[in-house]
Amino acid sequence: MLHELASRAYARRLRRQLDADVLPRHVGLITDGNRRWARGQGMPDPSLGHRRGADRAADVLSWCTDLGIKHVTVFVCSTENLLRRSETEVAALMQVIEDVVSTNLAAPEPQWQLHVAGLLDVLPDSTARALKAAIEATRDCKTGAHLTLAVGYGGRREVVDALRDLLDEQAARGSTLEELAATLTTEDISRHLYTAGQPDPDLVIRTSGEQRLSNFLLWQSVHSELYFCEAYWPAFREIDFLRALRSFSARRREP
Repeated sequence: MLHELASRAYARRLRRQLDADVLPRHVGLITDGNRRWARGQGMPDPSLGHRRGADRAADVLSWCTDLGIKHVTVFVCSTENLLRRSETEVAALMQVIEDVVSTNLAAPEPQWQLHVAGLLDVLPDSTARALKAAIEATRDCKTGAHLTLAVGYGGRREVVDALRDLLDEQAARGSTLEELAATLTTEDISRHLYTAGQPDPDLVIRTSGEQRLSNFLLWQSVHSELYFCEAYWPAFREIDFLRALRSFSARRREP
């Protein structure tokens, strides 16, 4: 009890140190460490770590709402995760995703408009349907808050898909490759990314102590501030989040 009271007091102090004018508009989250957290807790089933990680994501969205942060992108799983993990673990993770988007996000008055970055066709049909239904159910969200779930996602594949879509678009217009090469801009590629229309992340937070992007928003994070936290994702606390925001606020932002 004493530790909990001290943590709450520290969180209040951290919030007072934040400058509302320099908070990130868009936070990206690499939610690493679910499986290792579960093992550390003596849990033989890694899906329990994914379930606890989903609860933590809901907490972070609540903290963002309180602070007025309107754009959040959560790296849920990569295409590599879907191929390398056991069928049992992948099935459990997909069930967690389905439960979260069906019950938490697609509420009668949704607080977040849902977007998906990744390839829905590599997901189980039930997961793809649940995500599509949640996207439609949150389309008219009135809060102006946007949540992107990166599921079956890879940053390199995203850029390749964007270039392919751009080439198809230009071919449909009758443009030649030479004409495209002469006029190609970064904006041309950006508007074909999975995250088209959304601001690039100002801050990317990765948990578990690993210090790499792991193919997450490679194009969009070119100017992002990076923050690495030792805690595994299910153990990520509000004070960890506030420390990341404090670190962001203290850094000089370059254009």
